[in-house]
Amino acid sequence: MTEIDAKTDALVPAWLNLPDAAEQLGVEVTRVRQLVKEGQLIAVRRGENRVLQVPSAFIGDGRVVKGLMGTITLLKDDGFSDEEMLEWLFTEDETLPGSPVQALRENRGTEVKRRAQALAV
Repeated sequence: MTEIDAKTDALVPAWLNLPDAAEQLGVEVTRVRQLVKEGQLIAVRRGENRVLQVPSAFIGDGRVVKGLMGTITLLKDDGFSDEEMLEWLFTEDETLPGSPVQALRENRGTEVKRRAQALAV
């Protein structure tokens, strides 16, 4: 969990603070904190009060987007920082098409994971 830079902030269209993320997931805030601590969700400090927030695109239909946790694990194993992971997930890739997070939301996780694995080479 780190401070976010303007470049990453510009890439991510919408954010949720942890209580709002918990509400969307139908879980307690402590569970969201646990997901962040376990590296299954990325949270960064944003705004004037440096409040911990997660990209709203990571949550859909009351759960963490399918394939996100595995993709985060692959990127972490490749040595990516939280900011680098957010940048990669939210940057448009014309070969997908769209951004990796968009592809995950559209249930195209296999392609996203393939690209994440290719980064390690």
